[in-house]
This record gives sequence, C-alpha cells and structure tokens, in this order.
Amino acid sequence: MTTDDTGPDSVAPDSTHVPADVTPADDASAADSATDDPAPDPADPAAESVDATPAAPAPAEVPDDAALLAGLIRSHAERTGATRIIVGLTGGPGSGKSTTAARLLDEFTLAGERAAVVPMDGFHLAQRQLQAQGLVELKGAPETFDADGYLALLHRLRTQRDEVVYAPAFDRTLEEPVAGSIAVAPDVRYVITEGNYLLHDVAPWPAVRAVLDAVWFLDPGEDIRVNRLVRRHIQFGRTPNAALRRATTGVDAVNAELIAPTRQRADLVITS
Repeated sequence: MTTDDTGPDSVAPDSTHVPADVTPADDASAADSATDDPAPDPADPAAESVDATPAAPAPAEVPDDAALLAGLIRSHAERTGATRIIVGLTGGPGSGKSTTAARLLDEFTLAGERAAVVPMDGFHLAQRQLQAQGLVELKGAPETFDADGYLALLHRLRTQRDEVVYAPAFDRTLEEPVAGSIAVAPDVRYVITEGNYLLHDVAPWPAVRAVLDAVWFLDPGEDIRVNRLVRRHIQFGRTPNAALRRATTGVDAVNAELIAPTRQRADLVITS
C-alpha cells in the first residue's frame, strides 16, 4: 500500500488569498501610538465589550458553473502537484450539493479525467438502528450519521492509493445506505464529497474538514433551497403538506439553521 502525503490546501481563486488594503505600519508610528493610547480601564463596563479578535473575512462567492469550479480544482492540482484532490461540498438540505457534484463529475469525465463522487449520505445510520436509538424523527441530524466511519473512509481515500476503495451510497427509494456502492480506483485524481456537516464544529467533524483540500458552501438562496427540498420530498412519497412541514418547521429546518452559520468557514461560496 502506498500513501500520498500531500496535505490539504485551500482550493479557491488566487485573489482570495491576498488580503486587501493591508499597509505595513511604520514602526515608530506604531510605537508612539501604543504609548499615547491609554490602557483600557478594567472597571469600565465598555472595556469588557470590546472584542479584540478581528472578524474573519467573508469567503469569496462564485456562480454555480461546473466549468469554472472544475477549473479551480485543476488549478489547485497543478499548483500543488497533488495526485489526488478531495473537495467537499456543503450547505443546507436542498442547496444542490448532489446536483453540483454530479455536474463536476460530468465535467471531468467529458474531459477524459478520472473523478468520483463520494456522498456523506452513505453514512446514514440504517433504519433499524435509528429505530433502536429512537432517532427516526431526527433522520438527517448530525447524530444520525456514522461520522467516524465517514472520516475513516476519507483517510483511506487520501492514503490508500494502490487499491480500489469502496464507499457506500444512500438509496432514496429505500431510504437506506447501501455498502460498497461506489468504487474509487487508484487512478481517480479528483474526489468530490458532499454532505451537510462538513464544516460543523462539533467532533469529529473538524477532523473531517482537516482531511479535505477545501470545502465549498452552496447558497442558492432560501426560497430556492426550500422549494427544491419540498419537491424532493414529494418526489419520494410525502404529501405536499407533509413535505412543506418537514422543510419549513421539521427536522430539515432545524438542520438548516445549524448548517447556515458554517458558511463563514467555507473556502468558497457557490451561488445560483
């Protein structure tokens, strides 16, 4: 078994790596300023409210264009010389993760390049396990996934480069994960993985992020996202009213609220 030691690196337009409007301070001026400014008074309530940590810059936004996104991934591969790139797509339920992943796969395949899509949904707990743990009504929440199993698979995709790695998929007609559905051959250079919680800050999800070269957040707008989700639930057997409830007030809505703040941690935001 051989390993690829190339570590994750950000896949994003080069301009996002260059801080704007940064001017080096004159050392003497900085020293004078530090001397002249009075130290904050610990007894002053206003001093307690000052947050010295600057806000992180908002991630760059790009349109949902498969050719553009594939180009960014190729550029990263050329820049780093990595023999395998693993990019994550995340966003709320109905944001278009699976669709964008499929378009990227088509883009690479049509260009004669080897790629694979490995969804996080393959690590849903089986229905019998959800029933045993009383989690059926929460299906789709973080605790209804085998997150450690998903992390282990990503490590295998990163390091086991001389053998086929098999990954599970999720069958929406069965509402069950199906083991060994996806074969990732050694010559696959681009792996696209997609799922709701790639930027979640509760263990083990930060370790998942660390394995990936980049994570892109899909944000088509709330109306589009919810409408897509309702249509999907109807397509797979829910009544229109039940589909609307699940998407707007049920577990999907709760999960969407949990996922939304992770947008700020993305390397790139994909809009419609």
